[in-house]
Amino acid sequence: MHQNYYFLRQLTQALRPRLQGLEVTTAFSQNKDELVLGFASQEQEFYIRALLTSQFTSLSFPATFNRARANSVNLFEEMQGQVVEEVVQHLNERSFFLRLSGNRLLLFKLFGNRSNIILYQHNEAVALFQHKFGADAELHPLQMDRPLPQNYAAFAAAEGNLRKVYPTFGDLPVLYLEERGYSQANVEEKWELVQQVLEILEAPEVYYIIRLQGKLRLSLLPLGEQLYTYTDPLEALNSYTRLYLSETGYERQFEQARQILERKLHLTQTTLEQSGQKLQQLRHDRSYSQTADVIMANLTNIPPRSTEVTLYDFYTDQQRTYTLKQDETPQKFAERLYRKAKNQHVEVQQLEEKVERKLEEVIVLDDALQALAAATDYKLLKAFLRDYSLLLTSKQQAQQEAPFRVFEAEGFKILVGKSAKNNDELTQRHTYKEDLWLHAKDVSGSHVVIKHQAGKAIPGTVLEKAAQLAAYYSKRKSDSLCPVLYTPKKYVRKPKGAAPGSVAVDREQVILVKPANPFAATR
Repeated sequence: MHQNYYFLRQLTQALRPRLQGLEVTTAFSQNKDELVLGFASQEQEFYIRALLTSQFTSLSFPATFNRARANSVNLFEEMQGQVVEEVVQHLNERSFFLRLSGNRLLLFKLFGNRSNIILYQHNEAVALFQHKFGADAELHPLQMDRPLPQNYAAFAAAEGNLRKVYPTFGDLPVLYLEERGYSQANVEEKWELVQQVLEILEAPEVYYIIRLQGKLRLSLLPLGEQLYTYTDPLEALNSYTRLYLSETGYERQFEQARQILERKLHLTQTTLEQSGQKLQQLRHDRSYSQTADVIMANLTNIPPRSTEVTLYDFYTDQQRTYTLKQDETPQKFAERLYRKAKNQHVEVQQLEEKVERKLEEVIVLDDALQALAAATDYKLLKAFLRDYSLLLTSKQQAQQEAPFRVFEAEGFKILVGKSAKNNDELTQRHTYKEDLWLHAKDVSGSHVVIKHQAGKAIPGTVLEKAAQLAAYYSKRKSDSLCPVLYTPKKYVRKPKGAAPGSVAVDREQVILVKPANPFAATR
């Protein structure tokens, strides 16, 4: 209702004493679809900020406005230095104009997503803010009043149809009337209800910011959840615009961040699955060298230019079918397989590294999505966007930022910090209260975390392997035995001003293990 005719009537009445007699000092734009107008006298300044986007249109009135040094452009220079003589509201229309000295008019056409601001000189349009609405140059500000027959006779003739008699009401007054039984009333009762509403709309004592059907609205009527009330229309519109932009900005940026993270997570999980399958195949399928041995042992049994042949595989004691190339001899085929066998271990190593990297990315992205879900207001979201900015840009940066190594035992993921700074990030950002936290006792070393799984207790064998890693990635790496403390993450805290990697631990338990990387043989 912030662009409703009845609200604009109140707004223009409030603008008159503030604007009349002021000189136009500036008109510029530094953001797309935003126009800033400045007015001043020797005693005061006044600003109008017009936001005219396809999604949201509103005016606001900042006390001051600091113009950016770059990326701003002067507009409507023809009215610079002119004085506001009058503020004129059109009858039954969502528009008004400023009558300026020098035979100039500045029209505010506030028609939802078709809003525009047009400057006229001698009743001819000389400048449009939104050039995409070229037809607005044909508007005549002095002829935009819309007289409507709104007496009882017209109302009765329309049988109380509000759209025909009061098209200026909009949805909120109609809803307000419906809540008071408008549809069930006879014509006389409907007329009386309309008069009661008009008394409020034409002389409101209070302006409401409400939430109705999940949307933030400015209203002249008490509807929905009433969040704030104001007695000044300018103050009400300022607050509404600020709140609306804050909420929609939050929703838009939240959704953009969620989509980016979920897309990256899906791609990473797909790559992880494909790489894992390939690694499994290379580790467990018959090796290139075994296939080459079978081919070489059966050279005399392979017909020339064969594309498929079934041979006895002495490794498995079974018949096996092999696919060959027609233009390649069996011997050349075997030689090519022997060369591939030499590189197979390199491919396995590369795939292992890729799988580890993708595991790290999956955990980082999962944790980022959890952190995003906890950003329940604009302030928290801004902090999230700052802290996770690298994840929300390029995929390569996201890979580089994983602060931990990933190991897996019996379905449980074990994370090991890579440095003192990474330890902080691992413990503060990627560890939750039910995760189990480990560290070599009384020496510097990596933070180690066993990720919690709902409904599953951590087996002793997994705890022991994680403790071995904590000992291995610490100053006690060379000791024969190392005490390792462990506790749920909820008992680990970062004291204010503590050095990177330093934490305070409560309710710790200790396990004694031999420092080792129990995964070294399989990695």
